[in-house]
Parts: sequence; C-alpha cells; structure tokens
Amino acid sequence: MNALYKFQSQRVAKPYFIAAIGLFVGQILFGVILGLQYVIGDFLFPYIPFNVARMVHTNLLIVWLLFGFMGAAYYIVPEESQRDLPSPKFALLLFWVFLIAGALTILGYLFVPYSRLAELTGNNLLPTMGREFLEQPLWTKLGIVIVALGFLYNIGLTVLAGRKTVVNVVLLTGLIGLAVMFLFAFYNPDNLVKDKFYWWWVVHLWVEGVWELILGSILAYVMIKTTGIDREIIDKWLYLIIAMALITGIIGTGHHYYWIGAPGYWLWLGSIFSALEPLPFFFMTMFALTMVNQRRRDHPNKATVLWACGSAVMAFLGAGVWGFMHTLAPVNYYTHGTQITAAHGHMAFYGAYVMIVLAIISYAMPILRGRGEANSPAAQKVEMTSFWLMTISMVVITLFLTAAGVRQVWLQRVSETPMAFMAVQEKLQMIYWGREVFGIVFMIGLILYVGSFFVADKRNQV
Repeated sequence: MNALYKFQSQRVAKPYFIAAIGLFVGQILFGVILGLQYVIGDFLFPYIPFNVARMVHTNLLIVWLLFGFMGAAYYIVPEESQRDLPSPKFALLLFWVFLIAGALTILGYLFVPYSRLAELTGNNLLPTMGREFLEQPLWTKLGIVIVALGFLYNIGLTVLAGRKTVVNVVLLTGLIGLAVMFLFAFYNPDNLVKDKFYWWWVVHLWVEGVWELILGSILAYVMIKTTGIDREIIDKWLYLIIAMALITGIIGTGHHYYWIGAPGYWLWLGSIFSALEPLPFFFMTMFALTMVNQRRRDHPNKATVLWACGSAVMAFLGAGVWGFMHTLAPVNYYTHGTQITAAHGHMAFYGAYVMIVLAIISYAMPILRGRGEANSPAAQKVEMTSFWLMTISMVVITLFLTAAGVRQVWLQRVSETPMAFMAVQEKLQMIYWGREVFGIVFMIGLILYVGSFFVADKRNQV
C-alpha cells in the first residue's frame, strides 16, 4: 500500500479524476468549435450545428465537474472519516454506469436530431427535455439519479459511521443538496413562468448554492494538507464562508426572477441579496491567501497550492466582481442575456469549480500514482505553465466577452436607433476573433496540464 494514503478505497477516486480530465478536454474542444461558428457561421454545418455544439459544450462542463466532485469526495471522505467506503466495487460500477450513460447521451446529441432523440427516449412519458443545461433524455436523468443515490449511500455511510469533521460534513451537505436540487429537472410545468421559476432551483441553487459548499470543503481540505495550519482555524473560516454562501445564494436566486413574470418584490430581494453574493468569495480569497501566508510547512506540491489560491482569487473576480457588475435589477434590465452574462459565466465557472477540481486532482493524483506527495519539479513546471496559460487566457476571454457585451447593450438596447440582433453580431466579429484566439491558447494550456502527468519522474529512476 502507498504510505501516503491510508485507505484502499481512496483509490476509487483515480478513474473519476481521469474521466473528468478527458471530458474537460472534450468540453474545451467544443468550445473552440463554438467560437469558430461565431465568426464562420457554417463551420462544420450541417454535421455539428451551433445548437448541438453548444449543448455538448455545456453538458460536458456539468458532467466532468460532477465526475471531479465525486472523485474528490471518494478521496477526501475516507481519510476525513478514518474508515474505508462500505463498497468500493459499487463505486466503480457506478463510475462505468455514469461514464457510459454520459457518452451515449453525447453521441445521441451529435448523431440523432434532438426531436427524434426525445421520441426514442420516452420524453412523451415524462417530458423533461428541451431546457438549457437540462437537455438530457429522460433515461439519462434517471441514470444520474441512480448514480447519485449510490454515490450518497457510499459517502453517507462512511461519514455517519466514522469521524465527523467540518470538512466531510460540509462536503456531504453540499453533495446531498446537489442530488436533491437535481430532482427539479423532472418538473416541467406547462406554464412558462413556473417552468423558469423552478428551473433555477436546479441551475442557480447548484452553482450559487450547494456547489459552493463543495468548493469550500475541497479548498479547506487542500489548505489543511498543504499548509499545516491548525484544523480549528480552517474550520472557522469554512463556517463563515458557507454561512454567507447559503444566506446570499438561496435568496439571491431572485436575480433570475426579474423578467419572467414573478412578483415584483423579487426585484428588491434579488438585487439586495445578489449584491451580497461576492462576500463569500471575498472571504474565500482572504482565507486561502491568509492560510498560505501563515503556513507552517512548505509543501512540495507547489502546483496544488497555486491552483487552490488561483481558484479563490478567480472565483472572487468571476462570480463576485463580474456577477455584481450586472446583478442589480436596473442594470440587468439592459444586460440580461447579453455577452456580459457569458463573460460572468465563463470566469465564474473556471474560477470557482474548474480550478478547485484541478487543484484536488493535482494534489491526489501523484499520491494515487505512487509518486509521493508531488510530481517531479519538471512535471510541476509544466503544470504551472498550464495554470498561467489557462488562467490568463480565461481573463482575456472574459474581457473580450465583456467588451462585446457592452457594445451589444449599447447598439441593441440603449441606442436611440437600436439595431437588430444579427446586425449587432456582425459588428462584434473582431472581438469574437480575439476570443477565439485565446480559446485556442486555453486549449494549449489544458493539453500541457494533461501532459504534465506524463513527464518522467527521474527521482524514481536508479
């Protein structure tokens, strides 16, 4: 047994991490395709139309992050609980069920017309398809529920029967919330206002609610392992972060209710509590930087510390600052559904969730692969180069999208002679080309991240 991990069931995390990175590569590939379709409208048409590429891009984002979260839980919970999972074999079975179901779903998007896919998968029995981010066929959604229940069985029993720490209790709470909120994907009322009202119970309460608990617990675990700071200090920070995340995130759902026909009081509740949503990310940034500055050990895995600190900073910028920029109702009246929304979404997802999953993978994989606490200095150099390429690219992409959004708002919604949507898109072509260039740079950074795991470890050679 590898001396650096105490419980054999932690090894279950490895295939989940590998699948997560593989699907991440697929997501970015389709992102690059989408970027080209913005400037070359018939690129890959009719083989991969824009709507299909976008559906694959967003669905792969969700699925690979779920693989990352599950892998993180399978690695963290046994160590925090001081006991093995009840059934590692069941966890591996669920891995293959989830991977095969996800792959078949993506193939269905690519090779079967969406309306025909709905007919073939029983959407007439329980209509659930056709909504953004929740396009999955009925049987895929049912498969996700089965995988989630099996996953919570393994994780939940481990936590309940073992040592209770703030990290694993907060992580379990976030994972339960993730599973419960997904059940609203099955509720598809005919009334459009009710549909949008409860649709956000999945989408918003995932990414601006329970996912933040998962983010906070993974970040806290990484800080405990890499800084040597007393657990009690980190626990207090984690309590503060999750309290602010839940208070602002739950009521902050109201910023999605501005223009869907919901009661007018949501203009006030959504604006006030959404304006407070940057606070948990600000505290998260302060927490990460403070822990690193006060660390009691110099951990050899420099790349993990870089990813963890980068996650806190970029989450604050993307989810906090860029979210605040257009969250107030009088501003959102003009910016809603523009490229400003896309700018916020790209940086927020990258900072809050992509980077923290890459951080835990960077920490755990060297241990799971028998390379010690860290990859070789050469491998870490490649990995940290990938960090800067991806992070700088995402910042520039966000700035390009922000510029596109500001010009879009002016030409399409504020000007005394507003232009049609497609006429405005024509005016934004140079900005979209800039975004595409840095999308390719981001892809290069991701390839370097993958490649860093294959750099030879000369320390183990005789």
